Amino acid sequence: MENARRTTLADVARAAGTTVPTVSKVLGGRSDVSAGTRARVMRVVAELGYRGRAGRGVPPDAGRPPFVDLVLSGIEGTWANRALSGVERAAAEAGVDVVVSVARPPDDAWLTRLLARRLRGAVLALVDTTPDQLATLAAARMPVVLLDPVRQPPGTVASVGAANWAGGRAAAEHLLALGHRRLGVLAGQRTHLYSQARVDGFRSAATQAGLDLADDRVVHTDWRRAPSRARAAELLRGADGPTAVFACSDAIALGVYDAAAELGLRIPQDLSVVGFDDLPEAEWATPALTTVHQPIAEMGGAALRMLLRLGADQPPEAPREELATRLVVRGSTAAAP
Repeated sequence: MENARRTTLADVARAAGTTVPTVSKVLGGRSDVSAGTRARVMRVVAELGYRGRAGRGVPPDAGRPPFVDLVLSGIEGTWANRALSGVERAAAEAGVDVVVSVARPPDDAWLTRLLARRLRGAVLALVDTTPDQLATLAAARMPVVLLDPVRQPPGTVASVGAANWAGGRAAAEHLLALGHRRLGVLAGQRTHLYSQARVDGFRSAATQAGLDLADDRVVHTDWRRAPSRARAAELLRGADGPTAVFACSDAIALGVYDAAAELGLRIPQDLSVVGFDDLPEAEWATPALTTVHQPIAEMGGAALRMLLRLGADQPPEAPREELATRLVVRGSTAAAP
């Protein structure tokens, strides 16, 4: 941290091969900088650990309007709605307003907009941030909390998540108690932290029960229903297909429903299905979906309150909160056939 405090804008400009005013423009969210120069400055900021300086004795949020930004990876679906409702409710209680942005990778436009605003800070929900982006936000003294981080965050970046590992394990324990031994998993993207944790938790319970969850029984897809249907069909085909599937989100679980209908499999008579999230769609499904409840609105509220507690200086060890998950049993699971 001492090296980071000694680093100056001039050091950054020299290493990036540009000028001090240009570096200031990048950190201020100005749009009149080329994409190549912006990326180079962000990379050097991360490499040198540059941090902007605040006046001594000035509160971190002094002079900032009562606004926070909620940056979402997308606004489709009820996950985003629940996250927004939790953030907004906590913000209203604290007397601040919420601005909503959407991050559309690989475009950095959301980051530029964030830096250009005068904010108390930002909650980044399911946003796949890069180390350079996080370092740039830190250099601009923008407090940030990651909500359900996609990748393992640095120790200096605050985050709020759910007990994903425990939720995956609870799903496996439920299916094992019903007598299922031919298990399958339809997971989200392999690199996503919460997908890995859910699979690992599920696998731990299966291993403890003496079952080997072979690699070909764990199929990865993205988080949307339509692509999950095709991947689920691959998993379910064959005489020795699984009698129970754990889907790492409710949207993926609905893709499993679609694949089961296509293959003539009845839920839960022929195939038990467990999802993850407990979105309204889980109750609307036929049969209603057994799923792991993730307290999304509560997570959003916790992230907003954490953000307001943070100053512009990243702590050496940033806070991390993990909210409990719980299994909600409905009609999509039954005893093994």
